[in-house]
Amino acid sequence: MPITSLQPCDLSQRLAAGPVALIDVRSPGEFASGHVPGARNMPLDRLDAAAVAALPRSGPLHVICQGGVRSRKACEQLAAAGIGELVDIAGGTSAWQAAGLPVEGTGGAVFGVERQVRSIIGAGVLTGAVLALTVHPYWAALSGFFGAGLLMAGLTNLCPLAILVAAMPWNRSAPVVAAGTCCAK
Repeated sequence: MPITSLQPCDLSQRLAAGPVALIDVRSPGEFASGHVPGARNMPLDRLDAAAVAALPRSGPLHVICQGGVRSRKACEQLAAAGIGELVDIAGGTSAWQAAGLPVEGTGGAVFGVERQVRSIIGAGVLTGAVLALTVHPYWAALSGFFGAGLLMAGLTNLCPLAILVAAMPWNRSAPVVAAGTCCAK
């Protein structure tokens, strides 16, 4: 069964009409910083098709992330595992928020994985440039390294730094309880 795509406003209408099976494949920290009401956190790096198949649902499984890349990968992974009726939310949580739709769990200043990656790359490029100007010109290779990484990520849509950052303890330690359970705050 093909993977379909849905705009955030259409998801909002479905949520208003009744329960929707919705998983958010971002890191627990990102999820805690704000998510679509009713979403269940199942990070992409720990996504288990058997656990997803066991979720109660009567319709399609909706999948969301921050911008749409991870949710698409999750849909492809779940489709390969035989889970049918998958809906990828176009533009992810960013598009949801840009549409002015409500979010739950805005737990404050949590840096998402994408923001952490941008900060690391910016620091690496700046450090390389400063060291190349003040210590030795060979330090420019550090800026070149980060630039090459950005180019590779742009061409392949795969970012090893993001994968590494997502696996860091601070991105895995915040246990998030699905909204609507007895333990949700």
